[in-house]
Amino acid sequence: MSETKIAFAVIGGTGLTAIEGLEVIHREVVHTPYGEPSGQITHGMIGGQRIVFLARHGYTHNIPPHRINYRANIWALHSIGVRNVVAVGAVGGITPQMAPQTLVIPNQIIDYTYGRSHTFFDEGLRSVTHIDFSQPYCPKLRQALLNAGKQAAIDLIDGGTYAATQGPRLESAAEILRLERDGCDLVGMTAMPEAALAKELGLSYASCSVVANWAAGKTSGEITMSEIHRNLVVGMERLRQLLKVLNCCDL
Repeated sequence: MSETKIAFAVIGGTGLTAIEGLEVIHREVVHTPYGEPSGQITHGMIGGQRIVFLARHGYTHNIPPHRINYRANIWALHSIGVRNVVAVGAVGGITPQMAPQTLVIPNQIIDYTYGRSHTFFDEGLRSVTHIDFSQPYCPKLRQALLNAGKQAAIDLIDGGTYAATQGPRLESAAEILRLERDGCDLVGMTAMPEAALAKELGLSYASCSVVANWAAGKTSGEITMSEIHRNLVVGMERLRQLLKVLNCCDL
């Protein structure tokens, strides 16, 4: 196995269970003190860089958001030497600029989840441990993603607040109005506790959110999986092009 440094890890969400164009080197099973990750970690090369890939919902997309072992996933990546994590997720658009098929690099999170194992610092401690979560996403990695967007001629929205909801159901129209009043631009189900766990282990973590649909009440009619799938096909292809030119060498 090559000892080339891992440039970054990609955690793939709905619509991204594999990266087209990834030259696979090998797949690795990693066991953790927190249980099993969502699947094997895929090592490969893309754009001349060595990366690793993990499908957040499993490679057959069978793990719902509230059942993902976030601690095992983040611990596994950290244990193999990952330092930069690009988290990809399908989201709903709340505010007008967050239209379907748009790619967004959010800069803030509000956590509405519950009952998830959300910290590594919960038992066997010598003292209570707190992390500064003022900036949940790494500014340098966010900028690297924005730079990659310019290089690939892909329009990215710089900034936005991600509402992390429990799932797996989609939200009611009233809930979306509440999130909008709270200042949220996007709604998804997987940003937390993933972002906080990465911060606890000192990883540089940023998100590329792919808008799959307008959130509940933002358009007439029901939200359908066929609509979400159509938008994700377009959005994820743009995401793949972005990853090919992402440069994390200076982070």
